[in-house]
Amino acid sequence: MGRQTSHVIQPTDRQGPQKAARPRDPVASGERDAAHNRAAGHNYYLLERFEAGVALRGTEVKSIREGKANLKDAYGLIKDGEAFLLNMHIGPYSHGNIANHDETRTRKLLMHREEVRKLFSKTQVKGHTLIPTRLYFKNGRLKCEIALARGKQDWDKRETERRREADREARAAINANKHRTGR
Repeated sequence: MGRQTSHVIQPTDRQGPQKAARPRDPVASGERDAAHNRAAGHNYYLLERFEAGVALRGTEVKSIREGKANLKDAYGLIKDGEAFLLNMHIGPYSHGNIANHDETRTRKLLMHREEVRKLFSKTQVKGHTLIPTRLYFKNGRLKCEIALARGKQDWDKRETERRREADREARAAINANKHRTGR
C-alpha cells in the first residue's frame, strides 16, 4: 500500500438547528450616529467638515454606546498646536463605579498636525469657529465630525426657513400634480 501524500478534509454538513446570531447594536456597528448636533445647521453656516478621533476613557465609550452623548453646547478649540473639544456632555455609565468620568470634561481631538495647523489658520478669521456636528463609530473607534462654521444672524435663520418652506411647498405641488394626472 502506497503512502498518502496529502490529506483531504471533507466538510461536514450540519443540518441541525443553527443558533441565531444576535443583531449588533446599530450605534456600535456604525449604522447609526451616536450623537447628532441638529442645532448646528440652524445656528451656523457649516463651511468645511473634518473627521477627528476623540481621546476618551473606558466608561465614556460605554456611555456613548448607550446613547448618552450630547453635542448641543459643544465647541472646538485649538491651543498650543492641539485640538480640543469642550462642553461635550457624556452622561455617566449606568454600570460604572466611583471612578466614573466627569460629564463635561475637555477632551482631546486626535488629528494630524497639518490638519490642526490648517484649522488654526481658518479659525483665526473673525466669526469662524469649530462646531462638532456628529459622533459616530468607524471600525470600532469613535470619530467626531467637526465643521468650520460661521454664525448666522436671526434674519439669516428666517431666510433659511423661508427657503426650506418654499421648497417643501414646491415638492408637494409636484407630487399632487403627478397624483392627479395618474403618472
